[in-house]
Amino acid sequence: MKLRSLTFGVTEGSQEAQSGATKVTDVPSFSGLVASLLTNSTAGKTHWWMGRGEEEHLQALKSVCSTTDLAEIEDAIKYCRLLLASNPPRDDLVFHSAISLGNVLFHAFECTDKFEYLDQSVATFRDMFSMPIPSYMRFHVMGQLLNALLVRVKLSGERDDFEEAMKLYSMASKDTHGGARERFMLSCQWTLIARLNRHPTASTAYETAIMLMEDTLLYAPTLETQHFQLLAFRSEFEELPMNYASYEVGRGQLKNAIQTLERGRALIWSELRGLRPSINQLPVNSHLANKFTAINSELETLTTSVPPGTVLNDKDGPEDGEGMDKFGRLVVSHRKLLAKRSELVSQIQAMPGFEGFMKTRSFDDLRSAAAGGPVIIINHCKWRSDILIVLHNTNPLLITTHEDFYDRAIELRTRLVRTRKEYPLESRQYQRALRSVLKGLYELVGQPVIKELRRLNILEQSRIWWCPTSVFCSLPLHAMGPIPSDDGVPRYFSDLYISSYTPTLFALIESRKIGKSSLEKPSILLAANPDDALQHAFPEIWSIQRLDTKVTTLVGKRARNSAVLEGLRDHRFVHFVCHGNLVPEKPFETFFGLHGDNRLTLLDIVRSRLPDAEFAFLSACHTAELTEGSIADEGLHLTAAVQYCGFRSVVGTMWAMADQDGSDLAERFYKSMFSTDQPGVPYYEKSARALRDAVRALRKKKKLPLEQWVNFVHYGA
Repeated sequence: MKLRSLTFGVTEGSQEAQSGATKVTDVPSFSGLVASLLTNSTAGKTHWWMGRGEEEHLQALKSVCSTTDLAEIEDAIKYCRLLLASNPPRDDLVFHSAISLGNVLFHAFECTDKFEYLDQSVATFRDMFSMPIPSYMRFHVMGQLLNALLVRVKLSGERDDFEEAMKLYSMASKDTHGGARERFMLSCQWTLIARLNRHPTASTAYETAIMLMEDTLLYAPTLETQHFQLLAFRSEFEELPMNYASYEVGRGQLKNAIQTLERGRALIWSELRGLRPSINQLPVNSHLANKFTAINSELETLTTSVPPGTVLNDKDGPEDGEGMDKFGRLVVSHRKLLAKRSELVSQIQAMPGFEGFMKTRSFDDLRSAAAGGPVIIINHCKWRSDILIVLHNTNPLLITTHEDFYDRAIELRTRLVRTRKEYPLESRQYQRALRSVLKGLYELVGQPVIKELRRLNILEQSRIWWCPTSVFCSLPLHAMGPIPSDDGVPRYFSDLYISSYTPTLFALIESRKIGKSSLEKPSILLAANPDDALQHAFPEIWSIQRLDTKVTTLVGKRARNSAVLEGLRDHRFVHFVCHGNLVPEKPFETFFGLHGDNRLTLLDIVRSRLPDAEFAFLSACHTAELTEGSIADEGLHLTAAVQYCGFRSVVGTMWAMADQDGSDLAERFYKSMFSTDQPGVPYYEKSARALRDAVRALRKKKKLPLEQWVNFVHYGA
């Protein structure tokens, strides 16, 4: 159960287990143990366990590094050597004796700084590979030897030791007797050391690490456990894709850098999308296609089956003859389904023309995301930060950044978040901070990007997409400025180019998939829950109801979870007017507040399948904001969830929303979107321009504070 807690974040019910308490035993007298072994030896006894129990020796071996007294350490070393010499060569306990000897020798070096102890530790671990080591112990021995070798390299600079360490990293990362998590952590160390030392294995190290990162998440059975995996190794999951991409940029491999970022970001959304792959290319009545669809459906049901926040433990009770609890059965079912799915994928890939089915997407596939305009990727990395521009029919372009780019970006986000926590959104302090952040963003990102877009002859008023990483996921890139102009009128980035966001290139590609979209005016589902805190909600509701199209209204008691979900299936457009609520560290419990205690959670939306959905306007707080404690590059917010479940374009909010302008904004937005401009273009594809037009009109008419118009963002097609 302890292993399960470390692996999946699932805890036992007992207070002791939850606190991580472990039983502490007394440190034995190693001098006494040595004397006992010597006495048995002189008495002619041929087996080490005569005179003492096997369990007593095992406990003693676990305690060899528990003292800092040099005399006791020497006795512990002598004890391990005697045990090692006494054990039969193929006895399992010989390995425990050898590992303990290597460990206590290393401990002696740490306590004394005597190099001979370190040399003996390295030699002991090396010698273990000439012993008949059980396969399940090789990974552990490699890890111990690696640690000792790297310490010696640091002290002596011995090149042979370093090369041996690099080989061990490669071997250990491939050793399937080590868990995916452990191998992933080891491979991350490998990338760092290889890159710092300009070692030729750096590329292999990065590729190994990114593959193991994907595997680590793949074998977590539920969304809750997947999120736990991300948080358990937060720094590695956050930094590895950006570090790898920066390495590829440094080598001039821009395409590889973009592919790497695509593989390593929004992992949970990518895993979920992998359960809804397009199999349109397969024969309509293909037996494999039907089986593949069925397996994916089962996997998706299982993955989204456990409500976030549920603690699974032995109190769930063994309900089968084998005494396996609910979570254990869940893991077993998940592994079986994954194995069946893997087998089906192999069979499909063996078919002529399907060799690339479900494999890593090539750059040629990914750059189709730029079919509607350039996609600008900002890779925020401490090694080197870069801005990459993906174009539809040519190679990607690179904008190099200043050395202080990384730190300045962090400072901008910190300033914005800190001020938002300390002061109300309408306060002068916050407006001043937001103004300085927008100015800093323009200097950092906007100015070089606009210069490059103009060089590329990307016309003003055309569309561009932002695909940010790290801190940029929480910064309003669409509103950078003011931009200097000849007439002195303050302009912002959105005045020059129509900005949208996308969590990944593939998410944008999916939003443009050919479906049943129609050029006819869509029907709109209006889901609203006005209360005392939303005093201006009714004018917004009325403005939607007055639109020249069919509007189905679910308001008050009618706005319940089940009714809204059912309505989503029957409407191409939806407009929410309600509260949006974040739940710290629990992104899947983020929700729209409906009537009474009804909640439409992010998980409810994820479970939905809405193939006919086109556009969603989320007029609620925090809908494009990450919950506290979430990983930025995962994009686990309501806007991304709505986009995932089928909506091609979504309008969301970056933080709390002031509802007094909702009516004017909605009225101007739909007037722009339902205009006769751009004939032949689906309405949802007009939503980005419509949002920009509505915001600009309100800025001119009401002179809105910065916060009230910067807040709105557009995602998708």
